[in-house]
Amino acid sequence: MRKCPYCKIDVGGDLEKCPLCQSKLSGEAEEAYFPKFESMQKRTMFYKFQLLIVWVIVIVAIGLDFMLKIRLHGYPDLHWSLLLGMWILITDLRIMRSFRPGTGSARKMTLMVFITLVMLLITAYFLDFMELTLGLIVPIIITGMVIANFVLSMIDKHGNTMSYLLTGILIGLIPCIVMYLINKSMSIAWVVCALVSAILLVGAVVFKGRAVAAELQRRFNM
Repeated sequence: MRKCPYCKIDVGGDLEKCPLCQSKLSGEAEEAYFPKFESMQKRTMFYKFQLLIVWVIVIVAIGLDFMLKIRLHGYPDLHWSLLLGMWILITDLRIMRSFRPGTGSARKMTLMVFITLVMLLITAYFLDFMELTLGLIVPIIITGMVIANFVLSMIDKHGNTMSYLLTGILIGLIPCIVMYLINKSMSIAWVVCALVSAILLVGAVVFKGRAVAAELQRRFNM
């Protein structure tokens, strides 16, 4: 049995470091308490390898942008490498987290959509296509998210999806109401988003009325 020279405790199994102070253990190792998962080790190595590739791409892009002054045509003052790095790093981190157990599909998808929308708006601001993004791309993405969450809420047996469905519906309806009150008009994409959100809200009440009521009561103390 191994022993920690600092904590003065005996540590069974084949650990190399003390579980309390992380100091190197002395003595001979015993038989491992827990089996080693080779598939997990291979997956970890794959994540590290692809993360290295991602960082290589980001560093090369920054070098081309800041050192060699290679810029996008029509955007001489834009540091495109920062936008590229934002997209690659955040997307990679979100994809890696999506494969971790213990997180529902609705939560993963909703977080990915929200983060994508934020990155898209930042990119649209610097590349001057904000009007197209707000009028067409954003409502299409929100509509897809609401539909997907509605399907997940219908097949979910644990009641963990309804909050994301209602959040998506509110995000689909509130901008439409605000734009209509301000501009007295909406783009076709936002109209479709509002109609789909309203229809799916009615569908959620019809098919999952108790779950909807329980979620509202839990979130708003209604």
